[in-house]
Order: sequence, then structure tokens, then C-alpha cells
Amino acid sequence: MSTRRRSKSREVALQVLFQFECPRRSPFLFEGFLGERLKEDQQRVFCRQLIMGTRAHHREIDERIRSAAENWRLERMTGVDRNIIRMGAFELLFQPDTSGCVIVDEALELAKKFGSADSTKFVNGVLDRLWRGIPGRIGELAQKVPESLVSVGENGG
Repeated sequence: MSTRRRSKSREVALQVLFQFECPRRSPFLFEGFLGERLKEDQQRVFCRQLIMGTRAHHREIDERIRSAAENWRLERMTGVDRNIIRMGAFELLFQPDTSGCVIVDEALELAKKFGSADSTKFVNGVLDRLWRGIPGRIGELAQKVPESLVSVGENGG
């Protein structure tokens, strides 16, 4: 599936995750919502994977976010930022076949589109700290930073 189609799936998944947090009198039936917004089966499958995975692992994800989000309680985060971070954390923790760079970049695009003026920096900071705490993802971080910057940082610059 193309990057653009996965981006659309992530966008719809964010909207669904946000809706689950909204108080309501009747249950939110998201299958119709997905069907209206995502025309391809692969998009819907990926979107469901993000939604159900994020919800199924919410306790572990929220613990990881609490550790990574210094001086921020989950309850203080905006609903949009919180759900972007949760979904990004799910992918970083449980979707090792997707590049961490892609996951964070996609989260930042969602923050730009749906968040506040400060969302991009906040989401980036929390996901970056979370990413650094995942042993299986450390190699990706080394590839993300150019060698010249790594050596400058190690020598005190």
C-alpha cells in the first residue's frame, strides 16, 4: 500500500481514537465511519490494525508515554496530541516492520493537520524520547543521525 494511502488510514484511525474518548449516549460504531472514508480494503485493514492495536495495548502505551512525557500527565495533553502519540507509540512498539522515521514523520503530519501550534514540537519530543527507550529501535536512531553529528556530539563538539 502506498505511503499516501497509509497516511489516510492513520488520519482516519486518529479520528476514531479521538471519538472513543468523547462522552456519548450511544456507542460509536466506527466500521461505517471507516467505510465512508477509506475506499480500499487494505486501507481499512491497516486502519483497524492501528485502532484495535492502540486500544488493546493502551495500558502499556500509556505507561511508556508517562515515562517519556516529562512533566506532562496524559490527562493534561490535548485529546488530539494524546491520541497521535498513542498511535505512534503503538506503531513504534508493536509494528517493527514500519520504519521509526516514517512513524514519527506521519505523527508530525497529523499534529500539523489536527493539532495546535505547539503540537508538532510536543509530539516530536515525546515520541523521540519514547523511541530512544525501545531497545529494538536503537539501530534506526543511529541511522537517522548523520555520522558527522554523532562524532561532534561525542567529542563535546
